[in-house]
Amino acid sequence: MSDIYVNSSQVAVARNNVLRNTYLLLGISLIPTIFGALLGVNLDFSFMRASPIMFSLGFLAVFYGLIFAIEKNRESSTGVFLLLGFTFLMGVMLGPILQVALGLRNGGQLVTMAAGGTSLVFVVMAAIATTTKRDLSGLGRFLTVGAVVLMIAVFANIFFQIPALSLTITSLFVVFSSLVILWQLHAIVNGGETNYVSATLTLYVQIYNLFTSLLRLLMVFGGGDRD
Repeated sequence: MSDIYVNSSQVAVARNNVLRNTYLLLGISLIPTIFGALLGVNLDFSFMRASPIMFSLGFLAVFYGLIFAIEKNRESSTGVFLLLGFTFLMGVMLGPILQVALGLRNGGQLVTMAAGGTSLVFVVMAAIATTTKRDLSGLGRFLTVGAVVLMIAVFANIFFQIPALSLTITSLFVVFSSLVILWQLHAIVNGGETNYVSATLTLYVQIYNLFTSLLRLLMVFGGGDRD
């Protein structure tokens, strides 16, 4: 009986360590993101506008290449450094949308609202994940299908550039990212995720998608005239 108690305690400690390290690394990852964003808002992205399809395909190749490299090195410090480099790059890539947003009369307010909304969603999902008694493991299969459908829609929109489809994809990303955050945190709490680098990467990407999606929606429905 005592062995069972000791093992349970060790498992609980291990889960808490993963959760604590995930939150810590997630917070640290926001620092290079901020520096990257500050650089991005001052860059000229005319090359992106000149060839949006090639840029999008190139970015996706780099994006998934870095994710693969991070996952391959997730058990070592190399994975951490790759993750921080990845978050810096993602911060730079916030440049175009921030340039557009900050060019609006209420752009600063929209960015603040998007950041606040992202934080609120994360806190709510974290609270649910750490308190619910329901088994959310089945949510992973649903999210896998959802990820495939969204990727197909994203690729289609790269070529067709349909405003209605773009708005639909953006709205779905808000829901999808929120559910992934819930699922990932629940997996950590229940021992389904034992690597904090992988967990941080998943959460970071979803927080990033959630922020940019909320900002796009706010710009469409609440954006003021340009300065």
